[in-house]
Amino acid sequence: MTSVHRRADRRSPLVLEVLELGHGAGSMREVSRTVPAPADLGLEVIGVPEGSDIDLDLRLEAVVEGVLVSGTAAVQLHGACARCLRDIEGAETFRLQELFFYPGHEVEEDERQIVEDTIDLDGVLRDAVVLELPFTPLCREDCLGLCPECGFNLNDDPTHEHEAVIDARWATLADLDVKPNN
Repeated sequence: MTSVHRRADRRSPLVLEVLELGHGAGSMREVSRTVPAPADLGLEVIGVPEGSDIDLDLRLEAVVEGVLVSGTAAVQLHGACARCLRDIEGAETFRLQELFFYPGHEVEEDERQIVEDTIDLDGVLRDAVVLELPFTPLCREDCLGLCPECGFNLNDDPTHEHEAVIDARWATLADLDVKPNN
């Protein structure tokens, strides 16, 4: 199955030239650079803020089938705790590894190809970061969340309580002074 690969925008900081690696196995190049984060790099509750720094440390190796990219991407995460809605911020490092096939190779739909002697790391970065982010990020493992009645953050006072709520249909009976029969 041949997949359609679009032309890479050479102005993008996530597009790398691989011409000097040649088409033979054995050559290698290391790349370290800081690039701005693309838009929508994350989930709705947690992600990498657009334009924030991503530190890439990569190794590009020419192999028989194409160019193997491996390394890390260090990012700053920002989001909200799924239980108490407090802001979450922190640094995280994600591992990247992807084989980009030379043109003319039969590739599957989800495989990547070298286009005009360039590789586009946008998809690789998205796969590495987004697939590793938690669906329910927590500010801490034992987060108590919010009070279901008033929205108070239970982490601030774990003993937070409300008076027992009486069902309005029975409120009149609570006012009666009923004595048990003996």
